[in-house]
Amino acid sequence: MATIVEGVAPAARPAPRIGAYAWYALFVLVLVYIVNFIDRQILSILVGDIKRDLSVTDAQIGFLYGTAFAVFYALFGIPLGRLADSWYRGRLMAMGLALWSSMTALSGFANSFGMLAAARIGVGIGEASASPAAYSMISDSFPKERRATALSIYSSGLYIGGALSLPIGGLVVARWNAAYPDAAAAPLGLAGWQAAFLAVGLPGLLLALWVLTLREPRRGASDGLPQPVVRPNAWRDFGRELIAILPPLTLINVARIPGALPRNLIALAVVAAIGFAFYRLTGDGPQWLAYGIGAYAIFSWVQSLKYRDPPTYALIWGSPVVVVLAVAFGSISFVTYATSFWVPFYVEEHFYGGGAAPGRYIAGLTAKAEVGLIIGTTAAISAAIGVILGGYISDLWRQRSPNGRLYINMLSATLTIPLVAFLLVTDSLAAFYWVNPIAHLIASAWVGAAVATLQDLVLPRMRATAGATYILGTTMIGLALGPYFAGKMSVLTGSLATGIAALYAMPVLTLIGLAIGARHLHRLEETKVERARAAGEPI
Repeated sequence: MATIVEGVAPAARPAPRIGAYAWYALFVLVLVYIVNFIDRQILSILVGDIKRDLSVTDAQIGFLYGTAFAVFYALFGIPLGRLADSWYRGRLMAMGLALWSSMTALSGFANSFGMLAAARIGVGIGEASASPAAYSMISDSFPKERRATALSIYSSGLYIGGALSLPIGGLVVARWNAAYPDAAAAPLGLAGWQAAFLAVGLPGLLLALWVLTLREPRRGASDGLPQPVVRPNAWRDFGRELIAILPPLTLINVARIPGALPRNLIALAVVAAIGFAFYRLTGDGPQWLAYGIGAYAIFSWVQSLKYRDPPTYALIWGSPVVVVLAVAFGSISFVTYATSFWVPFYVEEHFYGGGAAPGRYIAGLTAKAEVGLIIGTTAAISAAIGVILGGYISDLWRQRSPNGRLYINMLSATLTIPLVAFLLVTDSLAAFYWVNPIAHLIASAWVGAAVATLQDLVLPRMRATAGATYILGTTMIGLALGPYFAGKMSVLTGSLATGIAALYAMPVLTLIGLAIGARHLHRLEETKVERARAAGEPI
């Protein structure tokens, strides 16, 4: 097997040909990811209205956006990722898209914190089907040399969708409230924020029909390790995965594994004790109950995976360096998720005095609509450019160094710090609007490189599981903790700017994790086949 030496380019070889259908399928998958993040992120521009109508705090809003969604997104992402490794990925994605779109629309009928939390849980379960399946399809459609670029193009949907949710949500709320100042007299008695959920949820049902038409790429063909698209007993195995991760069914599952139950009960007791301690410290019961359930469920599933699929366990969870990398990538999203969520509300309050105030640059718009339109459109363009450019550069850098993709992650995590610091201290709204897109461009550059790094460390049949592991890091560390942490710090200090600034203690841990990964990355990729074979993989 060829060896890549740090700083030395590998021998030149012809660029693999990529068919037109692969690009067409990638385009459809990008649309799915755009809708995915519109439905997920629209809550950001609706914060002020929801706080007013449902009487919730910043910490509860952080829970709704982060933990309520993220824990169930992460947990169902594991069995759905395993299903994507053994069944039709396009069909699975279409089913998930129909579910999360329906639950987004149902959010429009929520009239209490509990109802909205339940709907957000449903959105999280549906969206859990998308990215593991998409990562697998893209990795099977594009060769290793172009994989980070393709995955970055897909990941641009994250930023395009998240950014577009702001002007869409802001304009729907502004127009609806102008037409129906009294919500009781509006159609179905809906307020503007409720109408916004309906407006973005329903179109996803049509997109689901389009996704059903996608052809399945051959598993492993791009790596010279072809495997069947559908494996026997895929849905039965999916049921086993659900039992392995959903408490209290996890106890039934681990009881069947020799010696696993005592360790599982010890882990349950430790998680419960830590969760109770955080509840006593913060007073936020739903946050730590949900997070504790997620942490315990993940531990139970890893126990089960080690017993049922030793090769996959050996290459992912059995490799401490891979776990460190997943945590490091999650620590980046801890900052980016929280910042992108809270910044629009910060601008509304700090520069305009509230979302209902008149706009300052666009005549006829409220502050909410103007903030959504300006931040949304500029962030969509700059972040999409950033993530694609980051993936392209990481592919080029990887040809010179096995750690090229990790270097992109390091730069993205650190270069944004002075830019965000400026955003939080400036009193010039114009300067804020000019610098914010630059911050988004740099902050988005890491995603494709991170996903491709984990994809290259596993066998083709394990790609969706590797994608689900990446999502575990970005959701359980990033989405479930970042927005809540910033919101809680805002409550404690009385300053949302301080809450956002506090996030930026995290990059120190990020750099440590990435540095550990860089020391071992090349060896892990070069030995993945022999390590899988040693664990029992029939190759």
